[in-house]
Amino acid sequence: MSDMITADLVDLDLSADTKEAAARALAERMVTQGRVTDLEGFLADVAAREAQMPTGLDGGIGIPHCRSAHVTEPTLAFGRSAAGIDFGAADGPADLIFLIAAPAGADDAHLTILSSLARQLMNAEFTSALRAAGDAGTAAALIRGDATPSDLEARSAAAGADGAPDTGGAPEAAAAQGAAGPSEDTAAAPVAASAGAAAGSAARTPDANAEVAAAEDVSAEDAGAEDGRAARADVQDAGGRPFRVVAVTSCPTGIAHTYMAAESLESAGREAGVELVVETQGSAGFTRLDPAVIAAADGVIFAHDVAVRDKDRFAGKPIVDVGVKAGINRPAELIAEVRDKAVRGEVSAPAHASAGTPVERAGDSTEGYGTKLRKWLMSGVSYMVPFVAAGGLLIALGFAIGGWQVNKAPSVMDHFLWTQTDSWGALLFQIGGVAFKFLVPVLAGYIAYGMADRPGLVPGFVGGAIALDINAGFLGGLAAGLIAGGVVMAVQRVRIPPALRGIMPVVVIPLISSAIVGFLMLVVIGKPIASAQKGLTDWLGGLTGANAVLLGALLGLMMCFDLGGPVNKVAYTFATAGIAVSDPSDSAMKIMAAVMAAGMVPPLAMALATTVRGRLFTPAERENGKAAWVLGASFISEGAIPFAAADPLRVIPSSMVGGALTGALSMAFGATLRAPHGGIFVVPLIGNPFLYLVAIAAGVCATTALVVLLKGMRRQSPVPTATDPATPAKETRQPIAA
Repeated sequence: MSDMITADLVDLDLSADTKEAAARALAERMVTQGRVTDLEGFLADVAAREAQMPTGLDGGIGIPHCRSAHVTEPTLAFGRSAAGIDFGAADGPADLIFLIAAPAGADDAHLTILSSLARQLMNAEFTSALRAAGDAGTAAALIRGDATPSDLEARSAAAGADGAPDTGGAPEAAAAQGAAGPSEDTAAAPVAASAGAAAGSAARTPDANAEVAAAEDVSAEDAGAEDGRAARADVQDAGGRPFRVVAVTSCPTGIAHTYMAAESLESAGREAGVELVVETQGSAGFTRLDPAVIAAADGVIFAHDVAVRDKDRFAGKPIVDVGVKAGINRPAELIAEVRDKAVRGEVSAPAHASAGTPVERAGDSTEGYGTKLRKWLMSGVSYMVPFVAAGGLLIALGFAIGGWQVNKAPSVMDHFLWTQTDSWGALLFQIGGVAFKFLVPVLAGYIAYGMADRPGLVPGFVGGAIALDINAGFLGGLAAGLIAGGVVMAVQRVRIPPALRGIMPVVVIPLISSAIVGFLMLVVIGKPIASAQKGLTDWLGGLTGANAVLLGALLGLMMCFDLGGPVNKVAYTFATAGIAVSDPSDSAMKIMAAVMAAGMVPPLAMALATTVRGRLFTPAERENGKAAWVLGASFISEGAIPFAAADPLRVIPSSMVGGALTGALSMAFGATLRAPHGGIFVVPLIGNPFLYLVAIAAGVCATTALVVLLKGMRRQSPVPTATDPATPAKETRQPIAA
């Protein structure tokens, strides 16, 4: 941790009176050291994290923290407040404040070091030593791990034996000297104040609270509690082994609270004689607990503020489910509670009943219907896209090798010559055609899967196949998927005799749901949808002139609005739907060309901008810019996401302008494309390839110019850099995020 905190990042006399002022004071030190590039942007990220959940902890600790694109390297800043600052802890203000800053793309090694600090904060000796530290260098050494509380105690004892006070090497002695009375050394004053704050904070540590409660509470409830503890001890010892608990901890940022809760639970488990193993689901990823360990556990504790990943692994066991701060502040109570549940035989629902649908497992149970509908549709699209890419590229290669008449070739099962390129072209074309026949069934099947899990697959695929047969196309597939999912969800709500439950997912649900979906698609809604699909196809085929250019601009705007998100996927699906036939129209191929060209603009523009005006971007963004060249050339719009996330108000509008220009020009130039993917690697398959590249270049240049202009116009704010009051502060100009 030697590169994460230095004496310059320590303020032992933090004068701020609010958590916002404290974060700003410590963040300014990070800016001075070049660890943060945009003070206001970073503070906005800190405030956003604080809004999710207060970062104050019992024992006088505040840990404001965040991951931010404005951080160049993992950094810690430490401040000590004599008066205390309210960070939302139940026991009062915090006098020890740690500002933890992690880059948006921090690597696992750095996050592991930050998690080690979080665990150290649960050590009373560590926090006491920080409260008594006499200088910034000593505090920084403690936090880095270069010195330990026992080292300082040894030095303090040695200094006491020599009869000489040592304010640097023996902070405890210095604090005691300051507390005893006035000193000629004015530096002892803040140390004394800090010692007083330490005494006040020590009085509110969780251990101290427990001791006071034990001493004061002598009511009749204690007798019942003792009986309960005896009963739990019987459970623990009955099998000749200690009570076993597995736990999962997580927080929104995954840096501090996650690991502090883990350390607190493990310590409480050791004191209670419980075998407790924790799975920390932090920013550095997580290692799943051994299934054998979970199977052998007597109870489960979830201390989390984000969804527990793979939660169904713990189904069928006694579970205590609380927020992550409860895991930090009252671990012993949680262990006692899970023991009580085990005694009473309270267990969670089995895995098959609690797992939920794929969309429910991936999201929040409080999401509205509109959000769930979007996720259901995106579930189908995400499974369909690989079929689109593989089939489309095979068809395009078939045309490239076998010529434009390859779609008229006979089946390769009847006629195939190994030495003729036309036969190989026909082979590729026909394989791609077979892949394309899966598009609508896969779309419908996995929409239903997102709604109703595996029982939705059969009626979804059946409905999608019917949509394909009656020429209802993608509109029919969307309707079939939604109907199939809804029918299965309705059937699952019907109460049935226990004897039939075993055959429900295998026989009853597929049979009933497929019959209902088939009836609706063939008799009720199939023909109207097929007519609507035909009308849409005819409209696209009739697009000419200004209408085609406007459509290209609109699709370009959609492709660049959310860079791979739902709006982007709608435009892409619209384009691929037009070419997902054996003989697509010329208008459909123009739309596909415009969509791919516009999707290439944002990452290529960001790559160019970081090349021509690198000083406007952070080192991490300049590195991302190198990768964006390849991603953009490959038609992977997500290559621009790091830039859009760091500066959305400048990057996204600029990208939309460039994408709209490229889409409009591509349509105006009449460029066509049969392949649904591939970027510049399928240029030989593009109609009017030179003008197509001109359209892309125009959009890239427009977006680059706008991004450079907008970033160059950012207002600057002075940030003080000097910490010595005797030295005049220099002003450094720092960009302020919009």
